[in-house]
Amino acid sequence: MKGFLIDLDGTLYRGHERIPGAAEFIQWLQDAQLPYLLVTNNSSRTPEAVAEHLQGLGIAVPAAAVYTSAQAAAQYLTEQGRARSVHMIGEAGLQLALEEAGFAVGGTTVCDYVVQGIDRSFSYAKLTEAVRQLAGGAAYVLTNPDRLLPSDGGLMPGAGTLAAAITAASGVEPVVIGKPSPIIMAYAIERLGLPAADVWVIGDNVHTDIRGGAVAGCLTALVLTGVATPDNVEAQLASAGVTPDRVCRDLFDFIEQVEKELLR
Repeated sequence: MKGFLIDLDGTLYRGHERIPGAAEFIQWLQDAQLPYLLVTNNSSRTPEAVAEHLQGLGIAVPAAAVYTSAQAAAQYLTEQGRARSVHMIGEAGLQLALEEAGFAVGGTTVCDYVVQGIDRSFSYAKLTEAVRQLAGGAAYVLTNPDRLLPSDGGLMPGAGTLAAAITAASGVEPVVIGKPSPIIMAYAIERLGLPAADVWVIGDNVHTDIRGGAVAGCLTALVLTGVATPDNVEAQLASAGVTPDRVCRDLFDFIEQVEKELLR
């Protein structure tokens, strides 16, 4: 029995485009009754919004099968046991996750945390306020370190790019929650209820998905449908210094490789 932690952006879809093999792969897991969790570094959407987006692409998954870096950030803050005020830089998914966990988002002059995810309305004013909060003693928590994200028109800046500006201005390094951090990996593996050695981590990003899986002691499979492509995979692997257990053209290829091995 194996479990699966599967990336979303660049693995199942690119923006509003379903990646070939995505729906078939999820159906394959469901038919085999294999436990899985869709683990995304994208903090902008709620699990329900992610499930709705997937449904619109013809990929049927329940919201309970989605775990976001926003949820993991809220879980991490809850475990810290500090006061509950948060200065948030992010979007609806992060705000809802924090509020559902009982955190007061904004509304105070000095906050205990600056929690930052992707924010497509990021501005100089938001950068200034984050720096001032950190200078006042707030702890810095970053949902995910991705500097680039796959989208309909190509790559776009991610939360890690915004964090680079905040860190450069404040001198404060954040606690990173999302992949490749062991924080989100431990939470996700715990949700599957399996030993890490019995879990496949599948994704398109060597630096986040594959490194996170390797550090957690999971099996790893890199698909060449997002950040990693057939043209750049060698450079990606060299720069990351990590080797996946499998490199697959796409999820169809992953299924074929696994089924061939089972028939040996």
